Amino acid sequence: MEVSLVPPQLVEGLWPRIFPYLSSASEYTFGRYEPEDIIETVLNGQAHLWVVLDGDDIKGVTITRFWQYPRKNCLDLVFLAGDDGFSWKDEMLSTLQNWARDSGCDVIEASGRLGLARAFKDDGYRVLWQVFELPVAEAGFGGQNG
Repeated sequence: MEVSLVPPQLVEGLWPRIFPYLSSASEYTFGRYEPEDIIETVLNGQAHLWVVLDGDDIKGVTITRFWQYPRKNCLDLVFLAGDDGFSWKDEMLSTLQNWARDSGCDVIEASGRLGLARAFKDDGYRVLWQVFELPVAEAGFGGQNG
């Protein structure tokens, strides 16, 4: 397996091969992203596209971005999708850790569905917080509507 950072000028040529992965990842954004939105962040330089290759076959896709807090620099693992039960995860994480360190990052962070916490539990990731969503179209608090 080989993990490669895809230069932006090659992204459009890979679109048919990476679309299914981005489509799968976008399902878990609950309407925040569609595949075209994800790839636009790569094309405009806000994010990075990584692919896991097994020969000529793409086995996985990861989207990362740099994120700066006032006191920490992060490599944010924004999207992750792939085949083979993430059997390629260790190689991906090793590559991202090296790149994050070389890029001046203090940590790699990720948010995602709870299944990712189970997938990364043996890799040193810690669950720090959860994301909560309250639709503004619904009135009422404390179980009271109306």
